[in-house]
Amino acid sequence: MKKYFLTLFLFLAMAAQSFANDLIDVINTFQADKTALQNFYSNNESEEYYIRFSKFYDDWSKTIQAIDFKNLSKDGKVDYILLKNIINKENYFLQIEYKSYKEVASVLDFSDDINLFIKERRRGKRPVSSQLAKAFDLAGLSIDKKTEALKNKPFKDWFAADKAAKTVVSFEKSLKEAYEFYYSYDPDFTWWMQKPYKNLSDKLKIYEDFLRANYSKTSVKDDGSGIIGKPIGREAIIKSLSYEYIPYSPEELIATAQNQFEWCKKEMIKAATELGYGNDWKKALEHVKDTYVPAGEQPQAITDLYNQSVKFIEDRDLITLPDLTKETWQMIMMTPERQKINPFFTGGWEISISYPTEDMDQKDKLMSMRGNNPNFSFATVQHELLPGHNLQFFMNSRYKSYRQPFDTPFWMEGWALYWEINLWNKQFPQTPEQKLGMLFWRIHRCARIIFSLKYHLGEMTPQQCIDLLVNEVGHERANAEAEVRRSFASGDAPLYQVAYMTGGLQFYALRNELLAKGWTEKQFHDRVLKENIMPVEMLRILLEDLPVDENYKTNWKFSTDFK
Repeated sequence: MKKYFLTLFLFLAMAAQSFANDLIDVINTFQADKTALQNFYSNNESEEYYIRFSKFYDDWSKTIQAIDFKNLSKDGKVDYILLKNIINKENYFLQIEYKSYKEVASVLDFSDDINLFIKERRRGKRPVSSQLAKAFDLAGLSIDKKTEALKNKPFKDWFAADKAAKTVVSFEKSLKEAYEFYYSYDPDFTWWMQKPYKNLSDKLKIYEDFLRANYSKTSVKDDGSGIIGKPIGREAIIKSLSYEYIPYSPEELIATAQNQFEWCKKEMIKAATELGYGNDWKKALEHVKDTYVPAGEQPQAITDLYNQSVKFIEDRDLITLPDLTKETWQMIMMTPERQKINPFFTGGWEISISYPTEDMDQKDKLMSMRGNNPNFSFATVQHELLPGHNLQFFMNSRYKSYRQPFDTPFWMEGWALYWEINLWNKQFPQTPEQKLGMLFWRIHRCARIIFSLKYHLGEMTPQQCIDLLVNEVGHERANAEAEVRRSFASGDAPLYQVAYMTGGLQFYALRNELLAKGWTEKQFHDRVLKENIMPVEMLRILLEDLPVDENYKTNWKFSTDFK
């Protein structure tokens, strides 16, 4: 009888687990299908690509509609909403890009025969090389004619010019791949095509440069900062916020950030007063910058900060830190090239240390050392390692990893910033220098919301963003330039910089709700990391077992008072 009940218990447990994860295969299939199509349709600036992916999202919308939502488990319902959301989100931005593509597609209206060659290459069809060589020569002549015609008809702005140039780059990349498939393997192809291909390839590169610069001179591309981004506009910001389940307008987020900005200033003045600088928090910050360690000693300084923060967290039993993640994190040194984009150390599976190299100018060396002093790093070592990004990566690869497609910086960066807030409230910083270091990063995250949203709303230029970071936050100018370059010219999502503080606010509000219901901090922290990545409002539904319908819209007005 005992054996029977044990077998029954195991069966029911397995059934419950299967029922709780009823959309795993659906989500995995969605991601696998998308990857297969991306690999096959590699020219992502082509009519073929946009049509195929429009169909892909349309087909998956129908797949979602066919799922019986009401009979799903709570996990399944949340997964359903998340999958539906990512389909709508990706299709929304695909259609924006498709519209931009169609406005400039005529720059390649000579490429039909060559696109057929590229497509047939996928199945290895042998081309008629003599005819293909003629098509390449004619395409070269067409480029000459189009260049002359477009000189008198520039694009309306640099955005269109840039899209046109990218279309040519993507085409040329596909052409190169197809050419190299046959070249030297097929003697007839090699004999006919070597010179026509080189001529066409050279013309395409010249054509690309011409297109990128061929826009109305009333359209300003560079405000003098050398940082070229692409503001997405108010409508796309609001759409992006809705896809992240943030029920606030850009203006409300900016106002919240400004309020927190002022709170940080007051706290910085308190710390400055402790140091004897009175209200002059900027002078106190300069003092803190000069606490940098000598060249060569930064790795040990990072290790010391790591040990200090882990001990503080474990002494208070705030979260489970698996022995293996403490054993396997390691350091690398950030390259000088990477430091131009990100002047501060970053983390994940490893921590990448940003510090001067011998070939840097003396001025840049000093800026790097001052900007990465131990007191500034006091807030960010745990952000990058434990219990921040390193622990997130560790747990995400082990628990509900099928949710990886729902990746969002509001969870990834928000969680790491939440720990900065939580540790501040637990009096982790003891000295005024440590307080100023943590406050520097907190006020910086407030500034990120302000300048990134205003940039995408068309209210600030990159140079104005740099000046804000230098004059109001206290950045070294080179570091401020790198921060703004990272925000707008590195490929980060438009809301990425907004996500740090906003996501931190969400996690802090969710923590308070659950503690009020009797949870311990450790229960909350451990559970978060076992649910994997998703918008925090969706996580709230799971943790608080809240009702949800299949047309769920964001409605959680999370607290903004986290001091």
